[in-house]
Amino acid sequence: MATVLSAQGLSKEFRGFRAVDDVDLDVTEGSVHALVGPNGAGKTTLFNLLTGFLAPTAGRITLARQELAGRPPDQIARLGVARSFQISSLFPQLTARDHVELALQGGTGLGWRFWRSDRRMARFRNRALELLDEVRLANLAETHAGALSYGHKRALELALALALDPKVLLLDEPTAGMGVEDVTATVELIGRVRAGRTVVLVEHNMKVVATLADTVTVMQSGRVLVEGPYADIRRDPRVVTAYLGDADASD
Repeated sequence: MATVLSAQGLSKEFRGFRAVDDVDLDVTEGSVHALVGPNGAGKTTLFNLLTGFLAPTAGRITLARQELAGRPPDQIARLGVARSFQISSLFPQLTARDHVELALQGGTGLGWRFWRSDRRMARFRNRALELLDEVRLANLAETHAGALSYGHKRALELALALALDPKVLLLDEPTAGMGVEDVTATVELIGRVRAGRTVVLVEHNMKVVATLADTVTVMQSGRVLVEGPYADIRRDPRVVTAYLGDADASD
């Protein structure tokens, strides 16, 4: 399978501290690729580099041979890299459908216009409802975001990312703060929407990683410690020491 998203020699320094240190990363088209590691390993910084929220100190990032390093986030999103955030950032007074219509509008020449007319937005309605159905929110289309449960808010954020029709979907800790029931629903949801898509996720819940990921990259101190299938990396002594713990290694 072809590599769709790649980083070579990627580094990011903050006043002499290297949060990401000479990282190489190849994400295979159609795969789910997980980034794991202890707090401070550099996972979120790497995410921010891949999506343009930070500019690299050194290195290259390419999406299907297009250079991404140095481009702003909106341009990277339009090229095909969409992301969700760990912290929810919805508008409480807007409905779920309003959110998705605005996301669809943002991907056109109309831009982000909150003073849009109903006639102008009507063209996005059917697609918005399709996306809400894809994330199991069709019955909540007219519910204001402020009234949604936490799990439903995260599902709505996934619909917003899908509205950009991305080549690569980046999910930043999609199950963070969830109870067992919501985690199960989110894993099922990601498992369904990954069809025909490439997903990169940062995740601390190793059961989620084991269920979803084809490839796991373990980071430590800004570097790649080890990479491979979960079944292999979970028993690697370096990973056991750095992150997973002896109990997991003995399962």
